[in-house]
Amino acid sequence: MTDSIAQDLLATVEQSPVAAAAHDRTGWVGLFSADGQVEDPVGSRPHVGAEQIGRFYDTFIGPRGITFHRDLDIVRGTTVVRDLELEVAMGPSVIMHIPAILRYDLTEDDLTANDLTEAGRRWRLRRLRAYWELPAMMRRFLGNGVAATPAAVQLSRSLLRNQRLAGTAGFTAGFRRPAGRGKRPVRAFLAAVSSGELSTVTAALSPAVTMTYGDDTAIDLAELATRLVGARPTKLLAAGRTVAVSLTAAQQRGVLFADVDRGGRAITTIRYFAED
Repeated sequence: MTDSIAQDLLATVEQSPVAAAAHDRTGWVGLFSADGQVEDPVGSRPHVGAEQIGRFYDTFIGPRGITFHRDLDIVRGTTVVRDLELEVAMGPSVIMHIPAILRYDLTEDDLTANDLTEAGRRWRLRRLRAYWELPAMMRRFLGNGVAATPAAVQLSRSLLRNQRLAGTAGFTAGFRRPAGRGKRPVRAFLAAVSSGELSTVTAALSPAVTMTYGDDTAIDLAELATRLVGARPTKLLAAGRTVAVSLTAAQQRGVLFADVDRGGRAITTIRYFAED
């Protein structure tokens, strides 16, 4: 991938926080392709297509002030992985700071020759996956006590109005997280590979585990371990069946996505994204 394409992808992704901060519903929803989807948080039911994504915006973005505090952006293929903290103003006296990792998968618009002449290459968001921990966020939110009551009432009304009962149930599915239990094998795996103790790794892995650099470049355990020498996790987030980990290793910084089995006992898939 050329640097110019990577810059185009990042520029498209950056339009999302800009539109959210400006409360630009049309601009935010318009960033997505016709079949675009939002999984926020991962583990909840996806919002697919412009109508559902618009209702997602009306429920969770439009009524709030959201600031993105970015730490790291990684571009591989047509995917952008962003490590950040979300600062969310739930109300006048309730500000939430939510550790998160966002994954944006982009697709190129089908443009005519005239469109290309006028606008250049145009990218849209095909899929947005937000890895953050809904149970932990709710505990911190409710820890605000009486100050959280108006925001809680507003959120409940907004959920029922925009998402209806089915959508509300889809959101609360984010509380069910096999990956919550899956943090244990992920921690064990990282401790073993970062120290070079590969003989102890297999206990944390499914017999059929697959490992890739990005989504599509297969790597073996030895190669991954080389990349992760001295790796120190700075963030572990359980969402759905995935543990998303921000890492600082001897060679580079990166983000590792580890899918776990239904019981959260073993890792089934590892995808590693890293700085070039």
